[in-house]
Amino acid sequence: MTKQVCALVVVLSVVGPLAAVAEDALVRFKGGIGVIPVSSGVGLEATAETVNRNIVRTVQPPGQIWRIADLRATVELDGHIRVTGRGLLLAGGNNIGTNAGQSVFATLICGAAPSFTFHSSDPTGVALEPDGDFHIDDTLAPPVPDTCVSPVLLIRSTAGSHAWFAAGIPRQ
Repeated sequence: MTKQVCALVVVLSVVGPLAAVAEDALVRFKGGIGVIPVSSGVGLEATAETVNRNIVRTVQPPGQIWRIADLRATVELDGHIRVTGRGLLLAGGNNIGTNAGQSVFATLICGAAPSFTFHSSDPTGVALEPDGDFHIDDTLAPPVPDTCVSPVLLIRSTAGSHAWFAAGIPRQ
């Protein structure tokens, strides 16, 4: 066998499995957006008498700003989800720069208003590391559809109303 044929065999043995993995992806997310709980306010002068909460597809925001340094996620056709988040920390208030002892889980939301379908990882979640890093490796429930129209990925608190802390940026 020539060197060129050997090289081609090696390349195909690497690229083939990677292509199969890419075909199994329902949706991918690269990058993240931290939550700002209030999207706008109306009032006199410098005080807002009425605020509009930053509600995403019926999911409430928390009471404080959160930031995320990076987020990568893949949801496969069988519902398996892998999320790696970096630096999910409070970005305001007395506990700024901490993880506030939070645990998180992921929710994939498919569909356009008003018919959203929620698919979540285990709501007991995973604890944030002191630096805000986390990793979710789970299967979404209920089962995901064959296609996910207008996908939104939210990273949510396991506590209380399951507020959203960060959102994934869909990758085309």
